[in-house]
Amino acid sequence: MSVKPLRRLGAAALFSTLLTAPAFAAMGNTASTYGLLPVDVGSAQALSLFNTQASALYYNPAYLTQDPRGELTVGLLHGEHDLMVTSNGNPSGGGAAVIRDGDKANVADTQQQIIALKTDLTDMLKGDHPLYFAIIAGVEKYGEEMLAFESKNSREGQFMQYGRQPLFLNLGGGLEIANGISTGASAHISLRSEATLIASADLAGVTQYEELTVSAKPIIRPVLSMNLEWDKIFCGNEDCGVFSGLETAVAFRGHTEARTAVESNLTIPGTVLDPGITVLIDTIDSYQPDILSAGIQYQLFDNFRVAASVEQQNWSDLEDQLARDTVKDQAFAQFKDVMVPRVGAEWSVNDHIKLFGGVAYQESPLESIQTPDVNYFDNDRMIFGVGSALIIKNPPILAYPMRLDFGYQFQQLEQRDFELTTTRPGVANPYESVSTEGDVHVFSGSLTLKF
Repeated sequence: MSVKPLRRLGAAALFSTLLTAPAFAAMGNTASTYGLLPVDVGSAQALSLFNTQASALYYNPAYLTQDPRGELTVGLLHGEHDLMVTSNGNPSGGGAAVIRDGDKANVADTQQQIIALKTDLTDMLKGDHPLYFAIIAGVEKYGEEMLAFESKNSREGQFMQYGRQPLFLNLGGGLEIANGISTGASAHISLRSEATLIASADLAGVTQYEELTVSAKPIIRPVLSMNLEWDKIFCGNEDCGVFSGLETAVAFRGHTEARTAVESNLTIPGTVLDPGITVLIDTIDSYQPDILSAGIQYQLFDNFRVAASVEQQNWSDLEDQLARDTVKDQAFAQFKDVMVPRVGAEWSVNDHIKLFGGVAYQESPLESIQTPDVNYFDNDRMIFGVGSALIIKNPPILAYPMRLDFGYQFQQLEQRDFELTTTRPGVANPYESVSTEGDVHVFSGSLTLKF
């Protein structure tokens, strides 16, 4: 029996033991791909740097200081992916197509349940500098799936940034250090999982004397920000002319990744003796790059504000990560850093109703049209969002106001061509050329209780 089939046998035994849960993960996370709460979703994240709700913890923790009230928020997010892959034929000639014309890509819906808490810790300090703490947690499949993870090769191709999102966890706070100047910091937490399987098996793949060890440790990445209210800086609490209502913000979000490393050692009595065959796998999923964002907000009237922001996303660093990935290293995928502009506005119709919307354009960071075996797809996309908020000043039973938010986001993927390739011997590359495009619909709702 050759070594290669035995390696496949060992890998099969390992993954049948470890990876029985549903996967459908994606190279992204909820907050950066869609937005956390309805204001983020409905403004295409254009208002995220200037959102007083708890989601500021991820986008701009310094802005937690803008609303002195504590709040408890529960939210739901549902993302539907209508992504199409169309065959353009086989450029190398011969061979049956693996893509049927107009195939809808098999991408799982995103279904996240989000809970967030923000509270005032100012009384803990000796001084007059307001301090606020917040925590946000998001769990997939409406709370039933905490650790979505998938890392694979694909003969038909796979979309890079869509699908189930893994556990989202962020905690930190904001501090007003001077009149009009606030700073904030938080920690975004992801997991690195490690597993070891030692087993003996027969030629049918039935194992015995198994020893399985699984461990996970947190990977902590920083989110740092500063917010400047120019009218307060220059004029205190007095009218400041053109500076009245002018704010700027800058934030840095460190890169995150979900990584899994597995080691399997398999022996087959009478065929493969100790120390046996070792299978080593180290792979990542749900990578998000370092993101530097800057924005400006202007309160045009008492009931109307506009905001614009731009993000630099450093995707080129992903090349080094994938070079060490034992599943995707042969793809030699090339990435570029991209700039993402966003513009949004909010109108307070009255004391009870707010309407908001926004637009953004995100260029694809994936430069390669060929990524052998992995066959990644990624497209430039336009992002549009609308939403509303209902503020109930005197709700029954409750002593403080209650807020209901709804946001909708539409992402239009621009058509792009890719070539499917493989490193398998005997296959003429590219074995198929395809066009990808599609739509993404995101619905988000939340209930916020003030206290």
